[in-house]
Amino acid sequence: MHDLVIRNGSVVDGTGSAARADDIAIDGERITEVGTVNEPGRTEIDASGAYVTPGFVDVHTHLDAQVAWDPDATSSCWHGVTSVVLGNCGVTFAPVRKGQERWLAELMESVEDIPADSILAGLSWDWETYGDYLATIDALPKGVNVGGMVGHCAVRHYAMGERSLDETPATDDDIAAMCDLVDEAMGAGALGFSTSRTLLHRVPDGRPVPGTWADERELLAIADVLGRRGHGVYEVAPRFERPGVNYEGTRAEVHWMAEINRRTGRPVTFGLAQSNAGPELFRKILDLVDEEGDLGGELRPQTTARGIGLLFGLSHRTFFDRSPAWAKLQPLPLDARLDALRDDARRAELVRAADDGNTPPLDWNGVYVLTPDAVDYSADPDTSLAAHAQRHDETIAEAFVRISLETDGRALFNYPFLNQRMDAVEELLDHPRMAIGLGDSGAHVGLIMDASLPTWFLLHWVRDLRKYTIEHAVRRMTSDTAQLFGIADRGVLQPGAFADVNVLDLDSLALRLPEFVHDFPSGAGRYVQRADGYRTTIVNGAVFVDNGEPTGAHAGHTLRSSPMAKI
Repeated sequence: MHDLVIRNGSVVDGTGSAARADDIAIDGERITEVGTVNEPGRTEIDASGAYVTPGFVDVHTHLDAQVAWDPDATSSCWHGVTSVVLGNCGVTFAPVRKGQERWLAELMESVEDIPADSILAGLSWDWETYGDYLATIDALPKGVNVGGMVGHCAVRHYAMGERSLDETPATDDDIAAMCDLVDEAMGAGALGFSTSRTLLHRVPDGRPVPGTWADERELLAIADVLGRRGHGVYEVAPRFERPGVNYEGTRAEVHWMAEINRRTGRPVTFGLAQSNAGPELFRKILDLVDEEGDLGGELRPQTTARGIGLLFGLSHRTFFDRSPAWAKLQPLPLDARLDALRDDARRAELVRAADDGNTPPLDWNGVYVLTPDAVDYSADPDTSLAAHAQRHDETIAEAFVRISLETDGRALFNYPFLNQRMDAVEELLDHPRMAIGLGDSGAHVGLIMDASLPTWFLLHWVRDLRKYTIEHAVRRMTSDTAQLFGIADRGVLQPGAFADVNVLDLDSLALRLPEFVHDFPSGAGRYVQRADGYRTTIVNGAVFVDNGEPTGAHAGHTLRSSPMAKI
């Protein structure tokens, strides 16, 4: 008798092979049979009418702090994710010298909008080295599997202190110290190394984060550590210039990343999205990636399957909060805010205040309305706030107020500031070297909610548009990302692989409206988002989520990379 048998489903095994009618047997933490399973299971799951897939491997999260107090890894758990990668964009909590914990917490808040007070209250900080940090992760209850990269910010600050923020190049001794720290992390099982070079990432006093000004000598020396170890991915938040005549800065950025792959053989990945501020830049970067690939320097850019958007709404923050009249609503609970809008005189005052030069200069045709009945990220012009206002002969403020009242304050207004055009998103997704990532689960918790990326990819691009097959989409979110990050025996449904499994009804997949809740340590708030259509999510053989509800089973592992790692 098997521990668990999943029957009657259509198995999409994560390799890209065609779906087939198979059963899956699980014993302990591993899959033991795929095919016709004759023996019964102590527990049996009927997957009739559903797809059975590997659990999704999300390689770009910032759940570094949240995993300490939220073993269910919400919102990721509601979207079929069973493995997550921490430590992206150069920001991590290790290595750390005693007394420097607040510095790293405030850095994380400044870069990723995770409240420092929650971080300080929620983490034990009982580590110094990255290996010590992984030991702490080991001891945490985890519903999902958790691995991480060691970040340049922490490494550089540990080695150089305040000088880590200077534009002056690191000395030979500095670089040797950083390489030793990265070597320790890789020996302990870090999935790789990450660095940030974008000028958007800054410490609280406004200076760019440590590593922003690192020269190629430093960047390549650290990469050589991964090369000598024979494992680990090199992840970059790059610095690409705005479009110019020759794109020389962008060309140089792509070149040094490709050089890492050429000299070490290690995979290199970086975030890439389209922006209306430079509408052709993403295409130029893809051309440069292909040019470097032809010269033996393979790169794997990452993008998401929809716009990366800021959320506004009466429940949290509005477009008009710099107006004193609207600012007075901020301390109030939602019911009181709604009462203010329902009062004729107060509503007129708020509309006048919003229209009196207090509305930000946004393109309202690029701000999209999300309601409980229509959670649509397709950038349909008919769903824009401008279109709503035009249909009702209203100002933007009047339309915002009306929609907020009609939805009891639940409506949200999504402003994608990256991947703003869906035709560009399609072009990015179609690129053969592109990886699926940038869902940013756990980051910018009061600003965005993009952790539902896997669900949107499936329901929009696979089911509704039929742009990709289910087999193609599942492979890209499972075995492809697992292999890129050297995560062994996950992302596939094969005998011997860990039993991370989703049973999902594609026809029933739907996104619920994001909600703003206050459940972080110290009472901090964040957006969460649920989904429908996931019948069961299994992690290491244990049923983790059942019909959208976490079961309390926390069978997740700490993911470690090694030279022997394989799928």
